[in-house]
Amino acid sequence: MGATAIRRHRLATRVWHWLNAIAVFVLIGSGLGISNAHPRLYWGRYGANFDHAWAQLPRFPAWLTIPANYNLAISRRWHLFFALVLAFSLLGYLIVSLINRHIQRDLRLRRRDLAPHHIAADVRAHLDLRFHDPEAPGEYNVLQKLSYVAVIFVLLPLVILTGLALSPGMDAAWPWLLELFGGRQSARSLHFLAMAGLALFTVVHLTLVILAGVGNELRSMITGWWRVPE
Repeated sequence: MGATAIRRHRLATRVWHWLNAIAVFVLIGSGLGISNAHPRLYWGRYGANFDHAWAQLPRFPAWLTIPANYNLAISRRWHLFFALVLAFSLLGYLIVSLINRHIQRDLRLRRRDLAPHHIAADVRAHLDLRFHDPEAPGEYNVLQKLSYVAVIFVLLPLVILTGLALSPGMDAAWPWLLELFGGRQSARSLHFLAMAGLALFTVVHLTLVILAGVGNELRSMITGWWRVPE
């Protein structure tokens, strides 16, 4: 008997997933290229070579940066273009997901989800490589909900807003942005930390996709149909 297939991902979710994947990949690579121009992070309004830096970043190798050779101007062009892709695709996804109730139905965290015993049970299930509930295979587990909510409502808005705060043009139009983050250098530090959080999420996400079955997971994010593991 063939495995049961269920409709797991709507079209809006699938389109946003792939747009977001491309945008994040290019933004991380171009962002590391920009970082190589001055690999030091500061807090406050100002920061330069002789100021105290809270972090001294490494010089990232060419295979991690976009472009592969050091070119600050081109890195910025790639970064700015795909920042627009990231921001507007997130906005479109949120609007559609509120209309079709994807967020309310699939990502809402209920009180029972946050109970310590429930989280502990989900952690144990992941360690045993069990990633879905056999009684409700189409539902997201609590670790998925927590990570997706953190990315969609914390990390992505933070990386977008801090990125806007780093633009002199946006600061002229919206001077409150710099005040919101405590100065340009604080915004830059928060921008880098949010990027690091997105990079960590990406690594963990890809690892879990491999462990759960690449073919099945990719099929579900391309066609929307996911085969329930026996």
